[in-house]
Amino acid sequence: MTSPFARRTGGLTFVFSVAGGLLLAFILIPIVRMYATHDLKGLMRAAGEPDVLPAIRLSLEAAFITATFAGAFGIPLAYLLAKKDFLGKGIVEALVDLPLAIPHTVVGIALLFVFGRSGIIGAPIERLTGFKFWGTLGGIVISMLFVSLPHMVNSARIGFESVDSRLEKVARTLGRGPWFVLAKVTLPLARRGILTGLMLTYARSISEFGAVVILAYFPMTAPVKIYDLFLQSGLDESSAVAVIFMTVALALFIILRWISRLPGADRKGRR
Repeated sequence: MTSPFARRTGGLTFVFSVAGGLLLAFILIPIVRMYATHDLKGLMRAAGEPDVLPAIRLSLEAAFITATFAGAFGIPLAYLLAKKDFLGKGIVEALVDLPLAIPHTVVGIALLFVFGRSGIIGAPIERLTGFKFWGTLGGIVISMLFVSLPHMVNSARIGFESVDSRLEKVARTLGRGPWFVLAKVTLPLARRGILTGLMLTYARSISEFGAVVILAYFPMTAPVKIYDLFLQSGLDESSAVAVIFMTVALALFIILRWISRLPGADRKGRR
């Protein structure tokens, strides 16, 4: 006999399942419809068009570089936000989240003032070294980094917050220094959050369009190339390239999620 509690929770599960199913359908229907529009022959023809595969390769390369920089600078900041109390911490947390609230075309325009040809950083660097951000891989990485950093910092911070501080204190009482504790205790235990941050940063960077198209229209990343094809050739050609790019991005995303959930990650973190 079903208890009243089970009946009540069963109704809750049903309502939430319907709501979740509608949300999943909202995500899947446009994607499935776009895949159904193109056959393999058409996709192969689109892949053979000039600059399509180089644009996809550039997106993957730039996203990898972006994730590397995000990890190098975002993990230390995430550690400070998770483990230390300091004056202005709330302001720092708000600044970290600020890119999430700014339209990405606005981000691109703002970055032009700093890294463009006459920017306060871009201009002197170009004069001294000849390196420029506007219209280069460097500009693409800068654009991707600005919009994706919140994902790195916030995910890593959650990972660091999940580490039991008593374990760190025990290691310190045994005579271990702060760098040893960080390397052997804190980072392994926060590994899941750090990997999630890197994965989200990579995925977010691959898909970035608004900031990139302003600061570095050329060389074209895959999203910019798709937009350019849409303007020049219409929906059919641009959607074929979109299917190719989306397939690559989804495959990478699935692989990265699988890696982040490997049982070995948890075992290493618990040692």
